[in-house]
Amino acid sequence: MNLTMNHFESFPVLGYMNDAVEYTLDAWQRMFLYTDTIRQQGTDFIDENEKGLPPVLDFDHQVIFDGRDLDRPVNYSLARIMPEEGVYIPPEARPVVIIDPRAGHGPGVGGFKKESEVGIAMKNKHPVYFMMFSQYPVPGQTLGDVVDAQIRFIEVVGRFHPKAEKPAVIGNCQAGWATAVLAADRPDITGPLFLNGSPLSYWAGKDVRNPIRYKGGLLGGIWVSSLCADLGNGFFDGANLVKNFEDLNPANTWWKKKYNLYANIDSESERFLHFEKWWNGFFFLSSEEIRVITQDLFVGNKLETGELSLVEGKNIDLKKMKDPIFLFASDGDNITAPQQALNWVMRVWGSVEEIKRYGHVIIYLLHKDIGHLGIFVSSKVINKEHNEMIGHVDLVHYLAPGLYEMIIDEKVAGEVDGPKVRFEARDFDDIIGLNEPKGEQEFKYVSRLSDVFDDIYQKVASPWVRLFTNDFTAGMLWRSHPLRHERYLLSDLNPALLPVKIISPLVRNHRIPVSKDNMFRDIERSVSESIASSLDFYRDMRDLSYYQLFYLMYDNPLMARLFGGDEPEQKASPLETLKSFGKYRKHSNKGGMAEGLVRSLVAISFTKKISHKKQLMFIKQLVESSKHLVNLDKEDIKGIINQQAKILKSDFERAIQTIPELISTPEDRLVAIEILTCCADDEELIGEEEQALIDTLVQLLDDRKTLY
Repeated sequence: MNLTMNHFESFPVLGYMNDAVEYTLDAWQRMFLYTDTIRQQGTDFIDENEKGLPPVLDFDHQVIFDGRDLDRPVNYSLARIMPEEGVYIPPEARPVVIIDPRAGHGPGVGGFKKESEVGIAMKNKHPVYFMMFSQYPVPGQTLGDVVDAQIRFIEVVGRFHPKAEKPAVIGNCQAGWATAVLAADRPDITGPLFLNGSPLSYWAGKDVRNPIRYKGGLLGGIWVSSLCADLGNGFFDGANLVKNFEDLNPANTWWKKKYNLYANIDSESERFLHFEKWWNGFFFLSSEEIRVITQDLFVGNKLETGELSLVEGKNIDLKKMKDPIFLFASDGDNITAPQQALNWVMRVWGSVEEIKRYGHVIIYLLHKDIGHLGIFVSSKVINKEHNEMIGHVDLVHYLAPGLYEMIIDEKVAGEVDGPKVRFEARDFDDIIGLNEPKGEQEFKYVSRLSDVFDDIYQKVASPWVRLFTNDFTAGMLWRSHPLRHERYLLSDLNPALLPVKIISPLVRNHRIPVSKDNMFRDIERSVSESIASSLDFYRDMRDLSYYQLFYLMYDNPLMARLFGGDEPEQKASPLETLKSFGKYRKHSNKGGMAEGLVRSLVAISFTKKISHKKQLMFIKQLVESSKHLVNLDKEDIKGIINQQAKILKSDFERAIQTIPELISTPEDRLVAIEILTCCADDEELIGEEEQALIDTLVQLLDDRKTLY
């Protein structure tokens, strides 16, 4: 008897039975293929470790400088990314240097696929360099040694490209603060900086949503990391950091990532294995490095306060960074919250007026929901946010000094030039609005208590721990780490998985996937969502308990009596900052055509506080074509923009009225009027305020007595 759809409709039980048989076969096949993929993951883990965990770069590269050859050797090296066949990189193009985080994982995630930071930089015709590091540090290497090596690398890149502007440096996650440190130490060798998901304000964040910042206080400070380094015979195991990251989101770690692989095993297996090669590559830090990272950065928060010193007698001052700084953060990032990526700007400069006085351009870009890793590896983010940031690297020099938010509109169908981009002037109130009202006094208590506990540990326990530790005991400890144990157990080392390895090709060749409307597959998805929701509930309750316990321990009168109350920060008052602009008022009538033209364009951007990509492109073309500006290099143009912005800040009305004294000849005034008229042509970008200022400038310059 032939069963047709009519039979199923007449006898629903037959349809249920058909769905059940179909689903059972599909689920069995998926589980078999899933197990084989997990086996391959473990085997890849063993194979990659035997190779020394090479970088996961998906681009041909050549190591051109090995940090082990330095007087103070380090485990870093500089690689040049080789352009793909048919890709032409102009010799005058600005080089881009990418630094990946050294926070448990290895290098390469910034270029582990074609749609990556490396790929997008090469797409924009930039020569690309990559700073890599090996699995084990050189014994005794310090963060100061690493920074010195990175400075040498940047100098080498600069010498390779003498006709180009200074290298742009991209720092991802933990590499972001390292990038900031080297740029503050040697601002003369770095160009624009990109700090992606990078924590520089370590105490900042939102209560409950960013629980990782409470762990140090709950454990009593840095003595735990000191103990781990001692047990590792001078090396800190990066697997501990990876475990902390995984614990942040148990739903994803324990269920969603694995279920996503199981549910989409036919299409997801290759991508999963490729990513896990990087995720399961555990790298080490020296005891000297982890001590500074935990004591001076995460717990001590000394970088943004200017107290961090990697060389005795020399503190790192972030105000010394000169070139444009891009800060990219996401509200969906539970590792580096937007507050940790942005708040340091307020702490370092104190006011936007101070940023302007120093002549800095700081641009931040916020994503609504992408996670931490998505900031560096998501194809959508790479093709949108990173593409636009890299694409504007040579345009933002034409922005007047200040704080800006980069806004990228969604691309409209049919647009050829991509999404519309604008830079809106911001004040610190916009950053403050991202913060919780609670202060950071409790974290100061954590820092002081941490120093006490670590001092006790170093004097009492550490000598005994190191006495009984050697390479053998450290190796046994590392191999027994839960993350490694799991990989060893589910690999070719386990003979129980041999049948899976043999039979899985047959299963794959005879795959019979379930139909999309199968009722049991719908039930499976619902069960999965319920499990994930339960784990999310557990996470929320756990994080809430962290939050409550932390403030119970540190937000009490006892801590205030032991360590003192809050100390007011010494900052320059807004009045003092504004007074510092006063000296520029006397320069309002000094200069020539270049200064007068730049002042006019800067004044227009000041009026509405929005700079569009089209306007920056117009200024760039003007600089490259105008006989008055073409002989000036970008540093000269930047200096003129900074000076004219300060003159406008000192006395806007006087600065406008004295422009005709700078543009004095009839020929120059006609050119200036033509340029200002061109500025007013685009009604979409020029509003009423800008138009009124342009009309005023034209009227001032259109002096018939002078022109004729």
